[in-house]
Amino acid sequence: MNTTSITPERIQSYLATGLRNHWYPVLPSYRVQSAPLGITRLGENIALWRDRDGAVHAIADRCPHRGARISLGWNLGDRLACWYHGVEVNGAGRIVDVPAVEICPMKDERQVHAYPVAEHNGAIFLWFSDASRTAPTPLLLPEQLTSPAWAQMLCTAHWQCNWQYAVDNVMDPMHGQYLHAKSHSMAFGDQRAQMQTRKTSTGLVFEKIGQRDVNFDWVEWGESGGLWMRLSIPYRERYGPGGSFYIVGFATPIDAHHTQVFFWRCREVDGWQRDVWKFMYRNRLEGLHWDVLEQDRVILENLSQDARDHEFLYQHDTGLARVRRRCEQLAAEQLAAADQSHVTAK
Repeated sequence: MNTTSITPERIQSYLATGLRNHWYPVLPSYRVQSAPLGITRLGENIALWRDRDGAVHAIADRCPHRGARISLGWNLGDRLACWYHGVEVNGAGRIVDVPAVEICPMKDERQVHAYPVAEHNGAIFLWFSDASRTAPTPLLLPEQLTSPAWAQMLCTAHWQCNWQYAVDNVMDPMHGQYLHAKSHSMAFGDQRAQMQTRKTSTGLVFEKIGQRDVNFDWVEWGESGGLWMRLSIPYRERYGPGGSFYIVGFATPIDAHHTQVFFWRCREVDGWQRDVWKFMYRNRLEGLHWDVLEQDRVILENLSQDARDHEFLYQHDTGLARVRRRCEQLAAEQLAAADQSHVTAK
């Protein structure tokens, strides 16, 4: 296999709109109803809708006839009908009917890409494959999103920055001590620390040495069907039951310059304590958390697009540097596989 064409520039261009062969959250569940909805994720235009049974379908937002956005059409249950000429495409991407003509060679052809769909914890996840159309792998989420002992509240926001900047931000625990120093939860602990990296079965943990459960003291990068991050922030008793406050996050690329971030806020509570936690969250804590996210957004959206080309990284940046190298490795592997697939198809 010829790998000389996989240059650093090509890798960065590929990474700009995201790694393939992973599950990504694309929307909160409530956004997808019976009316077709058109979105862009990983630089791809996608149409989503729910059928009569409530199941979500996702296909490329393109009518195979003339290329019109099929999300502008009608939901016929298991299919969408294009507004332009009525061509009907089902959730598997197959052309079910071309009502304008009696006989059409398009009918029964599968000409539209269909995305595997999963719905978890109040979000719609789609599987994005590379050029080889790799079959989905299982999506294994952290226990905070799978164990019944944990309660979750989903927060999602649109940021005008590349998704890699959002990942860098989470993989940088020390910024909490400065950027968020006046927040309700991150005003404690040392402003100087030594850091270390620790391998896990799904990725790595980047953590402060000698300080735990004081501030934003560690962050985990995981690869288990999706690319997720996890961290915990200690909470004082006055902020309700459940101990430390965990965050599980995803950064889903929209295009090269925009990102949809998903953060599940989690606490280990059940019974009446879960009700107390959710009440306190909605009525007291959610606004405070949005203040913290707003600080992140302002910093990231005001970075120049070439900020990474002029960095001077130091020891506190080891975690994000490791994740960057891992993403570059995955991108190179996917590009090589795509090149090989193209050669084989000739």
